[in-house]
Amino acid sequence: MSPSPSQGLSATTAQHPIRVSFEFFPPKTEAMTEQLWAAVERLAPLQPNFVSVTYGAGGSTRERTHDIVVRIQREKGLRAAAHLTCVAATRDEVDGVARRYWESGIRHIVALRGDPPDGLTRYQPHPGGYAFAVDLVAGLKKVADFEISVAANPEGHPEAPTKAADIDNLKRKIDAGASRAITQFFFDADIYRRFRDQAVAAGIKVPIVPGIIPVTNYVSTARIAIKSGAAVPKWLSDRFEGLENDPETRRLVAATVAAEQVQLLRQDGVQDFHFYTLNRADLVYAICHILGVRPARAP
Repeated sequence: MSPSPSQGLSATTAQHPIRVSFEFFPPKTEAMTEQLWAAVERLAPLQPNFVSVTYGAGGSTRERTHDIVVRIQREKGLRAAAHLTCVAATRDEVDGVARRYWESGIRHIVALRGDPPDGLTRYQPHPGGYAFAVDLVAGLKKVADFEISVAANPEGHPEAPTKAADIDNLKRKIDAGASRAITQFFFDADIYRRFRDQAVAAGIKVPIVPGIIPVTNYVSTARIAIKSGAAVPKWLSDRFEGLENDPETRRLVAATVAAEQVQLLRQDGVQDFHFYTLNRADLVYAICHILGVRPARAP
């Protein structure tokens, strides 16, 4: 009798343990603040490789992002990474933010071009600012010897003329000093496999970490996917069909979908996974448990 998926995964992870990282976003209300710190508290015992905190459009959450990143690292003992973008700031302003992170003990930056500020439909470089992520990576390396992660789009950035051009842009970011690429979320493992093979063929040798999003709400996730250019396969909509008013079953299905996705990629030797938590801990914690990522036991 062939082993079940969970049995096969356990055998694999025993030899090559999965490493996870988590992404959080700055809260806007008191209730959301409580939810964020509850999520951090819940997931910290899983000892992630690092955790990252996003940066609002136009730098709107600059101070909150800084305070959260520093507090996570100081109080939870986790390696914290700060997102930093090119949007709505001069080079001197961005460099100043980066220096402040370095002085606060933060050594890891997720360097992104960033989305257009509210009211604009297309990205426009700020006068006197870093034009694109590749410029930001090079600039950060001049400020200090940061570890730098950058974004990758397995299905191609919506604004890229071709997928080959998008991979060329990723290569330039790596050559400028980035040590890791984290992908936009996707749902079909073959999408990641093809992208990874194309990246390797282009000479990219750093880890390309799959971004995983638990589908807590299918409708909202599908909306985000369409906006970012990620395909929503029919099998995914079929999984969640008829569960609009059944949140408990939705969570069970979401955990299964994400665990299966990771399992397929583990069979290809992928070891690192980045979870977009949406500041919700329980589902991510359950997925990690299924995958064998659990709190260290006291001796």
